[in-house]
Amino acid sequence: MRAMVLDAANTPLRLAQRSEPPTPGPDDVVIKVHACAVCRTDLHIVDGELPRPKLPLVPGHEIVGTVVAVGRNVERIRAGDRVGVPWLGWTCGVCEYCTTGRENLCARARFTGYDIDGGYAEYTVAHQKFCFAIPPSYSDVDAAPLLCAGLIGYRALRMAGGAKRLGLYGFGAAAHIAVQVARHRGQEVYAFTKPGDVVGQDFARSLGATWAGDSDRPAPEPLDAALIFAPVGALVPAALAATAKGGTVVCAGIHMSDIPSFPYRLLWEERVVRSVANLTRRDGEEFLRLAPDVPVRTTTSSFPLERANEALAAVRGGVLEGAAVLVP
Repeated sequence: MRAMVLDAANTPLRLAQRSEPPTPGPDDVVIKVHACAVCRTDLHIVDGELPRPKLPLVPGHEIVGTVVAVGRNVERIRAGDRVGVPWLGWTCGVCEYCTTGRENLCARARFTGYDIDGGYAEYTVAHQKFCFAIPPSYSDVDAAPLLCAGLIGYRALRMAGGAKRLGLYGFGAAAHIAVQVARHRGQEVYAFTKPGDVVGQDFARSLGATWAGDSDRPAPEPLDAALIFAPVGALVPAALAATAKGGTVVCAGIHMSDIPSFPYRLLWEERVVRSVANLTRRDGEEFLRLAPDVPVRTTTSSFPLERANEALAAVRGGVLEGAAVLVP
């Protein structure tokens, strides 16, 4: 099989030829990959901003494919099933976090495309408990961004509570899904992009944003909550300044540049800053039931597997609307 492999941080992925597909462990399934979306987390791994990935590594954690083999203990999935594989690839199941509905915080958790080889390949292996059924109304390519951009956006929306006026900072793959879910819930969405990104602002408005403008401009109305998808720490005080009393700012990325100091008055009046860490299987099950009802429509640009470095560069440069997707 073919796979795109990371040998060391800050080096391009290399195309590797492997003699045969992987074999499943007792609780695993082997998946023929049909599509794998490219996430900004993949960039953080490739660029060395997330420490200690498994090396060599096959990145990718927004995987859609067909099960072609199952381990001897697998009962909930059969060969021929179409499944999705997310970032969360395994948890211990017995710690305080796992037993209280917070498996996303498990200290022993393992992550797809980081601790476990992921979907930048023709085949991959996943634990049966961390695979989701994909709604039949979605094609493989259209479904792939739901597995992280969609799930993290959904969890971030949950953390924001019942905000009437919601700000989205950074309008990439996650935000273009979150805006659709927010509008379905009756929320007003204010989209903040890189200064001068007229194309991105038009894209946000086309998906239902009430307003779209530069991230260095104030919001036209006080926000009840703001979600930050861009990995830019300076957006935290900007978002706090844009929120009303009691507002919540949710940092939705796995990595962010340092947050600069800011005056206490921005946090005062019971404003809250919080992060989103990973996802739970409950998030996945809820969101994948909800997505067809909205209905969420993903905007994608497809790349052949061997052009993974080009896809990563496009995500890094912010030149795409929606999500990049690798198609083996």
